[in-house]
Amino acid sequence: MRRMWLAVPLMLIMLLTLTLPVFMGGSSAYAAENKTGSVYIIPVDKPIEQGLGKFMERGFKEAEAMGAGLIVLDINTPGGRVDTAEALGTLIKESPVQTVAFVRGDAASAGSFLALNADKIVMSPGSMIGAAAMVDSSGKHVDDPKLVAFWKSKMQGAAEKSGRNPDIAAGMADVNVVVEMPEINKTKQKGEIIALSAEEALKVGYADHISSTPEEAAAWLGYGNNDVFTMERTTAENISTFLTNPVVMTVLLFLGIAGVVIEMIVPGFGVPGIVGIVSFVLYFSGNYIAGFAGAETWILFTVGLIMMILEMFIPSFGILGILGSIALVAGVVRAAYDTSDAFVSLGIAFAAALVVIAIVVIVFKDRGVWKRFILSDRMTADKGYSSATERKELLGMQGISLTPLRPAGTALFNGERVDVVTDGGFIPVDTPIIVVKAEGTRIVVQQALPV
Repeated sequence: MRRMWLAVPLMLIMLLTLTLPVFMGGSSAYAAENKTGSVYIIPVDKPIEQGLGKFMERGFKEAEAMGAGLIVLDINTPGGRVDTAEALGTLIKESPVQTVAFVRGDAASAGSFLALNADKIVMSPGSMIGAAAMVDSSGKHVDDPKLVAFWKSKMQGAAEKSGRNPDIAAGMADVNVVVEMPEINKTKQKGEIIALSAEEALKVGYADHISSTPEEAAAWLGYGNNDVFTMERTTAENISTFLTNPVVMTVLLFLGIAGVVIEMIVPGFGVPGIVGIVSFVLYFSGNYIAGFAGAETWILFTVGLIMMILEMFIPSFGILGILGSIALVAGVVRAAYDTSDAFVSLGIAFAAALVVIAIVVIVFKDRGVWKRFILSDRMTADKGYSSATERKELLGMQGISLTPLRPAGTALFNGERVDVVTDGGFIPVDTPIIVVKAEGTRIVVQQALPV
């Protein structure tokens, strides 16, 4: 009997021990074990474009090289390019290192796609995931069924990979679908887009845990905080970020255009040309480091600039100038991240440069600005040049046609053979004629009336 009294409490303790994790865990429970390996945090805090893509690729390589056990994507992005997001999604998905998306602020649009490709999603209080409908450069929704279907399938595939409800991913990307979300008592209707708060994402399975910091997220996965490395941008990457700012790019283009043109038309200067060349170099360098520009943009720019300079010295009826301008514009636009933004920046810069150039031309007109555009050589008599002799003495003189005049031909006046033309009619040979007009070498005759 005494053994039974002892056995009952022991069984209760064992039962409580076995079931305690279940009651404590809830939906965000994760059987975290103590794991070894460092934690590598990659900030994803910029619009998703090629510059961020290069930065993340470097981060994944460094994490693998240092044998990291966990990569934390610290996400706060408004989204960005679909093609770049697709490439980065593959990079995350195929990484041999475990990944977790820590949504610090917004994982909007393409940012939600990156998060769905991670092994785990941890969101901070007040953060958001979703709103992934495709928009064009002006912010308008893309209605092309093929593009919408393509992007929706990508979102659904990423969700299914990590065992999440693909219908919710479809509702994030397509305004035309209806999605029931009974876990949060919501139904996404047509015309709406799904964007989930941290609590909502946790309930519908689009977040695995809620933490306030990336370190807490790593600890939840079993990694200690003693070996945490946060990736930082290099000086070159920071400079590139500054130089590819749309406002800075517009200023550089303005200085580049104005400097080069002023250098070509105003003799005796050197500063405008240097400023112009340096500005263009900074523009292309920033986009090159960011990964927007390739070597072909430098070639287009150089060829265009050479053609523009040659146009100043070699008569080509504007052909060199036109081709040079096309090459310059193509280089500038191709080097930029967004083509439409590049055209806007180029248009503003060109208009502003035109105003400055006009002011410079007016101010420095006494320094011979227009001399490069005006032919100063004179064809004088002492150099052997002479103008055509006027034959006014032939006016009214009568002669005879030596050849048929159809209407040009030859006539004889006082024994002198002269090339003549009629006023349009035909005069046969050996016909009396009279000179009615003498304009330089053009002698106009008509048939003489019989006396």
